[in-house]
Amino acid sequence: MSSGSQGVKSNSGSKLITSAKVRAFLMNDKVSVGLVVAVLGEILFFSLMSPYFMTSTNLINITRAIAVVGVVAVGETIVIISGGFDLSIGATMAASGMTSVYLVNMGVPLWVAFIAALSIGIVIGIINGVVISYAGINPLITTLATLAIVRGLGYIISKGQELPMHNESYLNIGAGKLFGVPYIVIILISMFLIFGFIMRNFRFGRYTYAIGSNAHASKLAGIPVGRWRILFYVTSSFLAAAGGILVVSRVGTAQPSFGQGIELLVITAVILGGTSLNGGKGTLLGTFFGLLLLGILNNGLILLSVPAYWQQVFQGTALLIAVLYDQWRQRT
Repeated sequence: MSSGSQGVKSNSGSKLITSAKVRAFLMNDKVSVGLVVAVLGEILFFSLMSPYFMTSTNLINITRAIAVVGVVAVGETIVIISGGFDLSIGATMAASGMTSVYLVNMGVPLWVAFIAALSIGIVIGIINGVVISYAGINPLITTLATLAIVRGLGYIISKGQELPMHNESYLNIGAGKLFGVPYIVIILISMFLIFGFIMRNFRFGRYTYAIGSNAHASKLAGIPVGRWRILFYVTSSFLAAAGGILVVSRVGTAQPSFGQGIELLVITAVILGGTSLNGGKGTLLGTFFGLLLLGILNNGLILLSVPAYWQQVFQGTALLIAVLYDQWRQRT
């Protein structure tokens, strides 16, 4: 390649990364006004309908209820912004939780068990990323297959039995508090702040938006798209594995069925938050508001004694509306 063509390539790459960086900053500072209004509307409605809604205990319950979904949603947001999709998050949670409990019950130190459990997530993320990036398999098909494989192995290894957890230090993660704030909520907020900072200030964030906007152009600009996609899926699976540990710390047992259906909640929160299914657009702050919208809705329905199965109806309706809005936004 001539020096002139190299100069053009370098220049175009520079423009692409600069544009992506500006976009990343703008997206991370922008949340749909309609989404904020919807959250405030829910708060007002349920405050009027139930005298227990605005109590400090109930507000803590809301944040605690969305903590696990929120940690997993951080990774899913990154993957979808990059133009991908991850349906294996629920199975990864189950595998991670069961691994950690099994090792702790065998007498392995807690920190070693956590590292092993998180490593399960990293391995699953690498498999997803490699198959999608280098075998060219559709992300939906790849992660759906991973979901089935990991979930099935969990049932085979455990023979469908739950594993109890009695380690107090482990359980304290889900039950303990710091100055009245549950540890699990602190972890949730920390994940959003940490990855929000990374998305705004490092190549990780700029490349997420660039690859999601136009993977081919990113490749021409010199970005190793395949390797970065692997990193995005590793991030998603790593956070899903962390979610599995948090679930165990809350309920005190590990089960191969953990995480079933969490994909619906996570993806609904991400899409409600304004992340585009076509990639290249989204915000972690938006996902956080999407989580609040779902968390407040579920909590309010419980306070109003609405049957639990209606929650799924409302969640599915919210997802459908969010997807329809996303498609309308793309067309216009």
